[in-house]
Amino acid sequence: MGSDSEAERSQKEKKKMQALAPIAKPLAGKKLSKRALKLVRRAAEDKCLKRGVKEVVKSIRRGHKGVCVIAGNISPIDVITHVPILCEESDIPYIYVPSKEDLANAGATKRPTCCVLVLTKPTKGDLSAEKQDKLKAEYDQVVNDISELTSSLF
Repeated sequence: MGSDSEAERSQKEKKKMQALAPIAKPLAGKKLSKRALKLVRRAAEDKCLKRGVKEVVKSIRRGHKGVCVIAGNISPIDVITHVPILCEESDIPYIYVPSKEDLANAGATKRPTCCVLVLTKPTKGDLSAEKQDKLKAEYDQVVNDISELTSSLF
């Protein structure tokens, strides 16, 4: 009942990688994926998160800025193919993570989530200065990592 053995863990990782969509690029490595999910978790706590395709698209069209984190194992892939294009048009950095289940856990939902948009400040209300600074520092670090990754791809 305790933790998984190394063999089981590596088996799960292989299954996640096999389920990836062919368009899932730029795909976050383990370190960046962990950082991005940590940012999503903090944003969910601070109510600076938009979950799901419909909400993310609506926020991008309204001009909100942030980081878009997209799950790479979505089926059918047609559900999210337009999101990276919208992000590029609006100059919003985006990254794919291997698992929609991990993305949902980080975003504090029980349902698997296709994509989330991490905002720098909440749409309603305000954050304390300390929380705002912590969120902004993590946000900036993830954005820098994403820009490094995308510059190496193109």
